[in-house]
Amino acid sequence: MIWDFAEGNPLGSSSGSWVLFINGICKAFVKTFEDSDNSDIGSAQQKDASIQNISKDKVISTDPPYYDNIGYADLSDFFYIWLQRSLHPVFPLLFNTPSVPKTQELIATPYRHSNRQKAETFFLEGMTHAMSRLAEQAHPAFPITIYYAFKQSESTNESGMISTGWETFLEAVMRAGFVLTGTLPIQTENRSRMIGMGTNALASSIVLVCRPRCHQAPIITKREFLTHLRRELPKAIAYLKRSNIAAVDLQQASIGPGMEIFSRYAKVIDSAGKAMTVREVLSLINQTRDQTQTEYDNELDDPTRWAIAWFEDFGFGEGAFGQAERLSTSTNTSISSMAEDGLVLSKAGKVRLLKPNELSSNWNPQGSRPSTTIWEIAHHIIRTLDQGEKAAAVLIGKLGSTADCALDLAYRLYDSCNRKKRAQEALAYNALVQSWPQLKRLAQEKPIPTKSKQDTFI
Repeated sequence: MIWDFAEGNPLGSSSGSWVLFINGICKAFVKTFEDSDNSDIGSAQQKDASIQNISKDKVISTDPPYYDNIGYADLSDFFYIWLQRSLHPVFPLLFNTPSVPKTQELIATPYRHSNRQKAETFFLEGMTHAMSRLAEQAHPAFPITIYYAFKQSESTNESGMISTGWETFLEAVMRAGFVLTGTLPIQTENRSRMIGMGTNALASSIVLVCRPRCHQAPIITKREFLTHLRRELPKAIAYLKRSNIAAVDLQQASIGPGMEIFSRYAKVIDSAGKAMTVREVLSLINQTRDQTQTEYDNELDDPTRWAIAWFEDFGFGEGAFGQAERLSTSTNTSISSMAEDGLVLSKAGKVRLLKPNELSSNWNPQGSRPSTTIWEIAHHIIRTLDQGEKAAAVLIGKLGSTADCALDLAYRLYDSCNRKKRAQEALAYNALVQSWPQLKRLAQEKPIPTKSKQDTFI
């Protein structure tokens, strides 16, 4: 079902035209008839996921409903009422209701269950039954892969507790007796889709690789769990960054490695002897991820550390000179030197960071200054990226290996923008991350030598 669409010219020959559609359909029929002798025949069956038996000894890959993200049954009504009028005589059992059945749809919609708490309980119980059924019937030699692209967000329920779609879904996975053995972020979403244009919509699906948990899984303490988490999660996050996961997806993707550690054990017990919940574990995962970012900040040059701290509070907006000066003292730098280097504008008792489009176009990373800050490198690359990928690639080529630090800073600043609800500022950092493989490839390409014109002899 696709509801992202563009207006095409049906009489032309490009995307959206009748000619293109008809040719595509004809090619599909031809391909089908060419493969008609193939013994592998596909089939589709509709079954209740909580009681089905079609997955017995099968290799399973599934994309379950995303909590309360999309109401498929409600959206289906738009098409169903027209199909029912024409196809009811052909498929009477399929179209025997005036609208699409909705009571069994496994999503947490409060208006169907009178309140959010009951909707969440319905989703948790239903997803637990469905996942348990998969765990019971899956082929023992193969893992189960579960796609999940729900953006982590917090909401308050009636009891005042905080809950998320991720929490409820992962709770169901754990209750079903699964252990996560891998987390694979896969870029499944088209960057040109309507919801992804000019927004920080997720670009990836997180694929959870699961196997049934061993019955002899040990029980550990919260202290032991934290030790494992602090040792393993930073390495996993570094790997995700090297894999060029979009900045908008990093927070989602980092949940997976943390839950991998948690799911290894039958229980994680706190100091009071109580088993930790998924919600508490998600909080610890996010805290550890934030601590990893803080440790990253400590390794940066002084002006960049000042700029990050200032950016946290003001973004590219103005702040009082006195506050900027106090911060510069704690980071061992000075406002006047950063103003001379073109990082900030200090005027009339106010200080602000220069935006990428305000930076000097004559900036030379190999100039006479003794050192170049990571903040400058990242934002000059963003400035040139606005002029096109080739311009940014040329600058990256001049910077050499020092350009790589810009990628880590882009992840760091996107995270700050996301927490502070600065969506427009976040777009530039996410764009840099997503363009990085192409920029590096262009930067490494050698220019094709031009042939000189041979002189003409008379």
